[in-house]
Amino acid sequence: MAAEATRRTGPGRRPGKVDTKGQILQAARAEFAAKGFDRTTIRAVATAAAVDPALIHHYYGTKEDLFVAAMELPFDPRVLVPLIIGSGIDGLGERVVRTFLGVWDAPDGRERILGLIRSAVTVDSAAAMARNFLDHVLLGPVAEAIGGDDARLRVTLAGSQLLGLALARYVLELEPLPSATTQEIVERVGPTLQRYLTS
Repeated sequence: MAAEATRRTGPGRRPGKVDTKGQILQAARAEFAAKGFDRTTIRAVATAAAVDPALIHHYYGTKEDLFVAAMELPFDPRVLVPLIIGSGIDGLGERVVRTFLGVWDAPDGRERILGLIRSAVTVDSAAAMARNFLDHVLLGPVAEAIGGDDARLRVTLAGSQLLGLALARYVLELEPLPSATTQEIVERVGPTLQRYLTS
């Protein structure tokens, strides 16, 4: 009887050395990739991970927190985006470029973002996660901040410019981009992004 009671598992923390946090993240990635951010629920992730929903809230907080954790980014976009757009439209292009390069040049930034990009171009589920992330956490808030009927298009064009810059500077290492200073790139790319974002 005692042995049977020991074998039973209820809600909450699992017995033994199970990587519960890892299982939650794996389940979350699958749910977000399959259903998108809006249609994914904490309860569905909990069911897929075979844990109590309260445990997800304990480890990760809100659905937004879980989403950011599942992306494994070296920064929290919910902190960076308000800082970038909080000072208004003037100089927005340069702030975006400077912040973008700062993330890539951080000690653990480049490796983790490269991993995400490589996954996104080779694995459908990773591409779906990246689309969800960009749509919900980055493009949406910036488009709302700059306003206008075509704000989403302008923000997406700016994003495509940044992805091209990252590919040339960090992946292909196409000189002289890797050797150029942050300031040099900001001065040249910033006005282009400013035009996209404010035209």
